Amino acid sequence: MQIGIDSFAAISPTIAPVDRMANLLEEISAADVAGLDHFGLGEHHRAEYLDSAPAVILAAAAALTKTIRLTSAVTVLSAADPVRVFQEFATLDLLSKGRAEMVVGRGSFIESFPLFGLDTRDYDSLFEEKLDLLLTLRDEPRPHWSGRHRPALSGQPVFPRPMQPSIPIWLGVGGTPASFARAGALGLPLMVAIIGGEPHRFRPLIDLYYEAGSRARQPKEKLKLGIHALGYVADTYEQAADEFFPGYAEAFTKIGQERGWPPVTRRQFDALLGPTGALMVGSPESVAEKVLSMHESLGGVARLSFQMSVANLPHRKLLRSTELLGSRLAPIIRKALPEQA
Repeated sequence: MQIGIDSFAAISPTIAPVDRMANLLEEISAADVAGLDHFGLGEHHRAEYLDSAPAVILAAAAALTKTIRLTSAVTVLSAADPVRVFQEFATLDLLSKGRAEMVVGRGSFIESFPLFGLDTRDYDSLFEEKLDLLLTLRDEPRPHWSGRHRPALSGQPVFPRPMQPSIPIWLGVGGTPASFARAGALGLPLMVAIIGGEPHRFRPLIDLYYEAGSRARQPKEKLKLGIHALGYVADTYEQAADEFFPGYAEAFTKIGQERGWPPVTRRQFDALLGPTGALMVGSPESVAEKVLSMHESLGGVARLSFQMSVANLPHRKLLRSTELLGSRLAPIIRKALPEQA
């Protein structure tokens, strides 16, 4: 199982944006030094995040790192031009010497639609069409393609081409059955965001993904499951829980005000810390045990991304958690699952 980190580059009222960006690059470098497999950056167009241009940040990180894979988490493809997305990540692939990836999706917020002059009534058709174009661009440097939402391409060259023969493109999904089936039918690796509830309840949707892939006669090696989870490790279980809760509660209570959710309570948080809950928070050893249990209940997880920045933790605590992921948690997972190391 690959172990890595996702960040939304959340800002803090106590840190200037320029300093938060410097800290973020140090966090990516620390993940590389710790031996983690990947680092992902989200894409948001909101005042509380600095990740509206993830490919730019990842390009800066490429110059500071050696082995870690650099990915979006996710690229909001519905609101983007697939030609530019491909060019940006092909450039990133060259800068990183073949370490670029993409997780593409529709995003959990819709502010990018009015920002870029798009209609939310086209929510589904925009994504379906743009995903088709992106996959075409990955395979064809002079594509012939037409659609409803973008001018046609009639053999215009799309360059540069990446160092990798084919940049990995994961499909990021929430809980919509059609999205799971689409990923399977296209033979794309699947990244599932599980930020609440109990991960094992996603098993029917994951089975749907594999069934759709089988019906489409996709090679089994193309179908891989990744999980994006809220998580944080500290030296002890109690320390991790107490440090993560305040920022987590603040962030999700704020989101809840937009979406009609009640305020987050410590009781709800503690329930999610339980053996079957979605939060991967605790000591490296306790979280590793929970990760292995999730791996079994979901039928095999190829990649796990810890989303720590949502809790607005101090920079030094994020660095310490990154170190613990590499030195104490990852070795447990790799020993237990040597065939996936």
